Amino acid sequence: MKIFFAALVLVALAGAGCTQPTAESPPEKLRVLIVDGFSNHDWRKTTGFIAEVLDRSGHFTVDVSTSPESVDAEGWDEWNPKFSDYAVVIQNSNNIQEPELRWPRRVEQELEEYLRGGGGMLAFHSANNAFAHWSEYDAMIALGWRPKEYGAALQMDAEGGVHRVPPGQGEGTSHGPRQDTVVIQKGEHPITRGMPERWLTPDIEVYTHARGPAENVTVLSYGRHHATDTYWPLEWTVQYGQGRVYASSFGHIWRNDEGIPDRVLCTGFQTSLIRATEWLATGDTTYAVPDDFPSEDQIRLRAR
Repeated sequence: MKIFFAALVLVALAGAGCTQPTAESPPEKLRVLIVDGFSNHDWRKTTGFIAEVLDRSGHFTVDVSTSPESVDAEGWDEWNPKFSDYAVVIQNSNNIQEPELRWPRRVEQELEEYLRGGGGMLAFHSANNAFAHWSEYDAMIALGWRPKEYGAALQMDAEGGVHRVPPGQGEGTSHGPRQDTVVIQKGEHPITRGMPERWLTPDIEVYTHARGPAENVTVLSYGRHHATDTYWPLEWTVQYGQGRVYASSFGHIWRNDEGIPDRVLCTGFQTSLIRATEWLATGDTTYAVPDDFPSEDQIRLRAR
C-alpha cells in the first residue's frame, strides 16, 4: 500500500508540472563591448588579446565596435555603438597624437548616459591618454595623461598613503622606462580580494603625475617608480553617477612589439583584467585567484 500511494503522489506531481531537481545551469555570460578604431598603440592586437583573455575565462561574450580610423573617413554618421546592450564597455581608443580625431558628440553623450545609469567601463591602458577635450570623460577616468596645469595628481607613499598634488605643482604625466614592478595592494576590494599583498609584474609603465579631477576615485594598487624612487597608483576605480569605471597603466602593447609581450602574458595582469571586468558588471567577483599567480619575487606568465 505504501508503494502504491507513493506512486500516486509521483503521478500527481508530474501532472501538476513538477519536475525532478536538475543540475544548476551555468550562469549566463556577461556581455562585453570593446570600442576601438584609433590609437598610438597597436589597438588591433590589443583588442584581439583582450577578447582572447576574456573569452578563455568562460565568463564573458565579447563584441567589438570599431570606429572610422581618421577624421575624414567615411562611416562616422553610421557608427553608433549600442552601449546599453552590454554589461561592460572596454574603451581602447586613444587620440593623444591626433586631438581632432574624436567620437561624435552623440556617442559621447550616449556613453555618459550609459554610465550615469549604472553601466561599467574599463579604460584600457592608453585609453586614459584619450579625449582631453571631453570634461565628462576626465570625470569618468579621474586620472589621465595630462599636462601639469590640467588637474590634480595622486602620489602615494611607501605605506599606501595618498597625497594630492595640486594643479601646476610637480610635473605633467610621464612614465620613463618600462620596469618590472612590485604591485602593492591598497586595502580590500573585490577585484584584488585573495591576491597576494605584493606581486611582481614585468616591464610595465608606472605613470607619474597622472592628472585629472581625481574625484570619486579609489586606488586599488600602487608601485614604485624606480628612476625617481617615488610611488604612484597602478590601478584605480571611479564612481561616475550610478556607474563604475576601472583604469590602470597595465596592458601596454606598442606598435613595434613583436608577438605578444610578457607584460600582458603576466598571470597577474590577466587575472586583474578578468576580475575588473566582472566587478564592473556585477559589483563583485567570482573568478578565483589562480594557482599560477605571481609572488613578490617571481613573475608568472601564461602561454597563449
